[in-house]
Amino acid sequence: MKKSLIWLLTIVMSLTFGALLYFQIMYLENMVKMREAQFSETVMRCLSSTSSYLERKETLHFLEEDVNIIESSLYDNSSFNPDGENLSYTVESPDGTVTKYTLAAEIDRSRQDPSKMLFPSPTGSIESHYRNMQEIIRSQYLYQKGLLNEVILSILREAGNRPAFERADSTIIKNYLASELANNGLNVPFVIAVTSNKGAILYSTEGYSDSPDVDKYSQVLFPNTDSQIRLNVEFPTKDTYIFSSVRFIIPTLTFTLILLVIFLYTIILAFRQKKLSEMKTDFINNMTHELKTPISTISLAAQMLNDDSVRKSPSSLKHLSSVISDESKRLRFQVEKVLQMSMFDNSSANFKFVELDANSVIHNVVHTFKIKVEKYGGSITTNLDAADAVINVDEMHFTNIIYNLLDNAVKYMREDEEPKLSISTCDIDPGHLQIRISDNGIGIRKEDLKKIFEKFYRVSTGNRHDVKGFGLGLAYVRKMVTIFKGTIRVESELGKGSTFIITIPLADSAEEKQEKE
Repeated sequence: MKKSLIWLLTIVMSLTFGALLYFQIMYLENMVKMREAQFSETVMRCLSSTSSYLERKETLHFLEEDVNIIESSLYDNSSFNPDGENLSYTVESPDGTVTKYTLAAEIDRSRQDPSKMLFPSPTGSIESHYRNMQEIIRSQYLYQKGLLNEVILSILREAGNRPAFERADSTIIKNYLASELANNGLNVPFVIAVTSNKGAILYSTEGYSDSPDVDKYSQVLFPNTDSQIRLNVEFPTKDTYIFSSVRFIIPTLTFTLILLVIFLYTIILAFRQKKLSEMKTDFINNMTHELKTPISTISLAAQMLNDDSVRKSPSSLKHLSSVISDESKRLRFQVEKVLQMSMFDNSSANFKFVELDANSVIHNVVHTFKIKVEKYGGSITTNLDAADAVINVDEMHFTNIIYNLLDNAVKYMREDEEPKLSISTCDIDPGHLQIRISDNGIGIRKEDLKKIFEKFYRVSTGNRHDVKGFGLGLAYVRKMVTIFKGTIRVESELGKGSTFIITIPLADSAEEKQEKE
């Protein structure tokens, strides 16, 4: 798959997922707003109903009080003439209004049917007749009381003088408001406070907060009176209630995010596989070239040996034998590099751990490698100052580590300057040995420092085309150092050279670690 096609799919899918998430978030936001609006509307409706209930209850209180006054006045202000034909009553209401009631009987007991009389003839005592008439007048008064707005307004004007805790009882408010909220489908805990028109709290229930940051719902109680008081309600679990009503949308957002993460991970894997495929292609091309050159040289030398004139010349035979030997070594080295790749995936590889002196091994590698450095007019210096350099490693692989790092130093040297290499050892602490290999080569860019130890990765060398390799050398080095319980890091500056720093535990430390494991 082409990289351009992968990018196109990535952009299209990213836009699709982005739009999907946007619409889901917008839908969730609108749902929350709608739930909040419904919540507020329901609460205000319940508060208004509570306010009306308190007004009705207060009105009932004053009406009952007036009735009691009237009942008492009936005994004091009424006149009854049992021998006459008329019954008259005088009633004074609390607002000072005086009302007279006159009942014309026109009773002719000898001529009228008793069942058609307005007031039946008393069959009992006068007191019994009086009580019957008292009940009739009381009922007539209550009916007229409900129709007179003037009397109701008078009651409400007088109600303003009552204490707030009598007019708005907290228990009555809580019970009625809870009932109204439950009837409207809101089973949510709440706290209340009754305040004056200036905002002073007259009384409140436990848990009420006067902070302006807390959402409150307020309703005027007894709005027709001069002394207005307000009922404030807070819902501590409002946010939880609203969230629970829209939580069914959360799984869809979660699934979308999971799909987005999987998609991004898939795209990353696709790019990695694309990069790995390109690296493997470069590896095969480089390997073909690296193996083809010594094979061609050996083949040419073999053909020359078939010439009789060459066989008769000792100098020619010596030259051809040296060429074949060198190219065979070169071919063997390249084959070993290819075989190094198996070390990354083969966890059952056999290692022969032995105790050896790192200074001695490094001295032998430098002695052999010095010829290659001097071929380019360069030099290599050693400072093997470590007092204790005995480590527990595989000798062959440890030798390859040092050789690969020195070979890279020569391979990436600057064209305008002779290569200068240095290798040193030192004791950084009682349990570890440090090996430093430095050069004055082209250096490594910062963006490449984190990738140079990756398999098949090769640092760009600009316009230079003479640098050959498989991208396995440094990856192999780090793999082996890790197996030896050590660490490796690099310090480099572009155009000034690089320094590879290896830290390996000494033999005693390595044995202790293996025992613990």
